[in-house]
Amino acid sequence: MDIAITVTAAPASEDLLLDAAAALQRDFGGALEFRWLAPGEAIDLILPAQEKAPSPQPSPQGEREEQRPLSPRGEGQDEGGLAALKQMVAEAIGNRPLDWCVQRAQGRKKRMLIADMDSTVIGQESLDEMAELKGIGAEVAALTERAMRGELEFEASLRERIRMLAGLTPADLQHVLHEHIALNFGARTLVETMKAHGAHTVLVSGGFTFFTHAVAARAGFAKDRANVFLWENGHLSGVAEPVLGREAKLAALEEEAAAHGLTPADVIAVGDGANDLSMLKAAGLGVAYRARPVVAAEADAQVKHTDLTALLYFQGYSRDSFVS
Repeated sequence: MDIAITVTAAPASEDLLLDAAAALQRDFGGALEFRWLAPGEAIDLILPAQEKAPSPQPSPQGEREEQRPLSPRGEGQDEGGLAALKQMVAEAIGNRPLDWCVQRAQGRKKRMLIADMDSTVIGQESLDEMAELKGIGAEVAALTERAMRGELEFEASLRERIRMLAGLTPADLQHVLHEHIALNFGARTLVETMKAHGAHTVLVSGGFTFFTHAVAARAGFAKDRANVFLWENGHLSGVAEPVLGREAKLAALEEEAAAHGLTPADVIAVGDGANDLSMLKAAGLGVAYRARPVVAAEADAQVKHTDLTALLYFQGYSRDSFVS
């Protein structure tokens, strides 16, 4: 089975990408097949199945160890072989401001997208924006950050933040939605392109349906799942139970995939926080988007320097197939 190494950069970075490609070709003994996915922006480097992967570590005598044939998962190889390839790519790319992904080429075009909302599809944390209206932005943001890093149990943290935000009105939330919530660059292109190629698209959030309904419509998602606000006498009073947290996001992936005749292997998932980890690890490709360290360390790939269209390049889409 072929291995796909995809590398992407900010637009007009042709020299940077070619330099990285040359480094990778040296490390892989010239075995990689090169093609542009978008000139100056993204490349695919394919390692054919019949090729042998050089060892990432020299032998004690200073020579390369005997090369071993690639045998991807499903053909006798454990994940250690792919992990070794990822390490080779990481070392070749070094500190260049590039995003990259290493995966088996077969099946990389996914049939379902599931995405987190806050700090992933949108550039904000919606509860933090609500807190600014009450003058407690710093206090709530600190709790949000600790929860996203995995330092606090998500469900308990969410209940506490909503307790602090109690008393806000629907008009306050409308103000936040229309004045402070914006899609991250590439979000709509990602969703519309995958939809145009037959994929199911789901927005899932530990936030609230008040925001996900609107954000899903803006970005073009077919469906959204999130928590629900409780109201009393026209004022925010709590969150409906059970709270949608880490395991509920995993359940959303599994249920939505099954409903469309798919398996988790058919899914690409993207998120930034610790409560996204279960769904990222279950998906065929889990991508950390400008994520907290605990998430970036466990995801299949990460996006640090580019935008959400990197998820299309990782799947092998070329720029001329994007739907804007």
